[in-house]
Amino acid sequence: MPTTIYTHVDSPLGQLLVTGREGKLSGLYFADQPHAHIDPDWVRQDDADIFAQTAQQLVEYASGERERFDLPLGLSGTPFQLRVWNTIARISFGQTITYSDLAQRIGRSPKEARAVGTATGQNPVCWIVPCHRVVGKNGDLTGYAGGLARKSALLEFEGAKSVGWEAILTHGDKQSALAMV
Repeated sequence: MPTTIYTHVDSPLGQLLVTGREGKLSGLYFADQPHAHIDPDWVRQDDADIFAQTAQQLVEYASGERERFDLPLGLSGTPFQLRVWNTIARISFGQTITYSDLAQRIGRSPKEARAVGTATGQNPVCWIVPCHRVVGKNGDLTGYAGGLARKSALLEFEGAKSVGWEAILTHGDKQSALAMV
């Protein structure tokens, strides 16, 4: 099995644990969340190209210069999870869909929204594969690996940018916010 490398990257929404394998991004986790753990077999490599590309694209996104990430991904998951994540990656900037809609987009019954939600929650590159754009019935914010405050900030930011407002992402004191400029 290829060696997993890792680093930490600062972002407007807090520090991220970023992982890679064979020159591809394999994980992006908010460092203050329970699932952001460093495996003893991983090797720290702060200067990897994939980490520099990831950091640059996050800066571009947060400043409003980028709406879609185009990083090489090396995701590990079941065929079902990969189908869910690939479909999430096609949700447009500033748009949201429900878990039921997502189930239908992958050719499943809307009744399989829970299974789709579980797969969504296991997305190893939150923010890059924008699972924050998947919401509950009636647009309710449900589950996000980075916490609901971050999910809300990302959606508010994208909503503001998509209608032409100037906005930036900020994060502090464990709360995310949208700053209009």
